[in-house]
Amino acid sequence: MPSLRLWFLMVLPFALWGTAMTAMAPLLASAGPWLVAGFRLVPAGLALLLWGQWTGRGLAIDSRDLLWFLLFTLVDATLFQGLLARGLEGTGAGLGSVLIDCQPLLVALMARALFRESINPIGWMGLAIGLAGIVCIGLPSELLGHWWLLADPPAVQEVFQPGEGWMLLAAVAMAAGTVLIRFASRHSDPVTVTAWHMVLGGLPLFGLHALQRTDAGLAWTATDWARMGYASLLGSALAYGLFFWFANQRDLTSFSSLGFLTPVFALATGGWLLGERLDLLQWIGVVLVLVSVIFVSQRRRFWEPLPLTDPSS
Repeated sequence: MPSLRLWFLMVLPFALWGTAMTAMAPLLASAGPWLVAGFRLVPAGLALLLWGQWTGRGLAIDSRDLLWFLLFTLVDATLFQGLLARGLEGTGAGLGSVLIDCQPLLVALMARALFRESINPIGWMGLAIGLAGIVCIGLPSELLGHWWLLADPPAVQEVFQPGEGWMLLAAVAMAAGTVLIRFASRHSDPVTVTAWHMVLGGLPLFGLHALQRTDAGLAWTATDWARMGYASLLGSALAYGLFFWFANQRDLTSFSSLGFLTPVFALATGGWLLGERLDLLQWIGVVLVLVSVIFVSQRRRFWEPLPLTDPSS
């Protein structure tokens, strides 16, 4: 069993992501998705590089990892963060969290195909329970009622918001990035790889912003810059540094299943800071998510039979 400190560090990235999306959302209207995504990546990457240099990790990426690194940068930094910001611009927080948090299931399928990670029936059950919990947490009860009662399709479609397609693509990009880090850091330090992929992956996003926006200046208040700083330094530098280090070291299926906790932390923060309260369906979703994490992380212990003891001993 991992120590309490190790579990805390493994869960921390998802807690930071759950609040970083909330911090980013108010900035999109004034700055646009590409600039916000770029500001989230580049300062975070530079901060990780400084930390890596200070701790003696070095700044070099092995030439044998270069092609995988470039693919990892394109998919996980440029595409994922760009799609996430674009989707967040047109999707509510509830539905957005549902769509982005389908990535643990995608990671499980990729890990099964590429790394032969075992996912026994307990693991599949845990993933299904986690997805059900995310649906209960994020989707409006009106929409679930329409589905349950088999209402007319137009009535269901009215509940959806623009941007869900971008969020689904972001989930695919994030899942692919979680797998690609293992190939991109075979001969290089995973934290260094993470840092450089943020810096280089954020530059095209600045270019997209420059091509599409003609207004000069950025009328952000000190609070807005604090939001951006939180999303970049804590929600990206610290969160992604820990996430990709663990993704390179741990069982991908078990670790990625912790992603189901992201909206749970977002709801907890909203209740603490904004006075938001959960309804009964959301509480059920929280319980389902916690059960799913236990099922996936302990799937081998629950499924494999206990060793038989010799009665004569």
